[in-house]
Amino acid sequence: MNVLAIGCHPDDLEIGCGGTLAKFAAQGHRVTMVHVANGDKGHKEIGPEELARIRAGEAAAAGKLIGAEVIGLGVPDLAVRSDNADLIDALAEVIRRVQPDLIITHPPEDYMKDHMEVSRAVFDASFAATVPHYHPSSGPAHGKEVPLFYMDTLAGVNFIPTIYVDITDHIETKLRMLACHESQIKWMKEHDGIDFVDFVRTCSKFRGLQCGKPYAEGFTQCLAWPRLTTERLLP
Repeated sequence: MNVLAIGCHPDDLEIGCGGTLAKFAAQGHRVTMVHVANGDKGHKEIGPEELARIRAGEAAAAGKLIGAEVIGLGVPDLAVRSDNADLIDALAEVIRRVQPDLIITHPPEDYMKDHMEVSRAVFDASFAATVPHYHPSSGPAHGKEVPLFYMDTLAGVNFIPTIYVDITDHIETKLRMLACHESQIKWMKEHDGIDFVDFVRTCSKFRGLQCGKPYAEGFTQCLAWPRLTTERLLP
C-alpha cells in the first residue's frame, strides 16, 4: 500500500503515529511523511529562518530511519489556513503523486489552530485531488476519496480512539524518530524540564493499557461517505 501521513509541524507525525508508520514500513509498504508547517517558531532562542533549516534536517533524519519519503510544504508556523488555495493545491498535488490507499492526519479538534487547519485542509484537498478539472497541471486526478484516519491529540486529551495499532515491536523506532528532533527535545528538557521522549513513551503505554498491549497508538476514522470501508487498513 501507499501510506500518506500529513502532519502540521516536524515531529507531529512521530508523536501521533510514528509507531504505526514504522510498522507500515517494516511490512514493506511505501510511507510518505508530509509536514505542512516548517516549525520556524518552535524555539525561544533560535531564530525562525535558522530553525526552519534545522527542523527540515531533523525531519529528513527521522523519516530516513524507516525509509520514508519526507516532504515539507514550508508554511510558517501560525500561518496555516485551510482556506488558502495554494495550500490546498500543494496538498492535492502530493496526493495525486503519491496515490495513497489511506491518509493519516490530525483530528479536527486539537490543542492549537495550526493542527486543526491542517486537518481541514487535508479533508478538502483529498476531495479536490479526485476532481479531474481541479488544478489539472498538478497531474491526473486521484481515482477515489480514500479512507482518512485521525491520529491522537497531544497527551490524548479529548480523544477517544476507536481503532488501536499495536506498536510494541516498534516503540523504540518511534522514539528514535522523535529523538531526531533535537532542537525540540533538548530545548524542552533544558528550559521546560520536560523529558518529551519519556512523555511520548508514556502516552503510547497508556494507549497500550487500553487495548491490552504494552504499547499502542490510537486513531479514529473520518466517517464521511465515500471514505468508509470494511477493510482493516491500519496495521
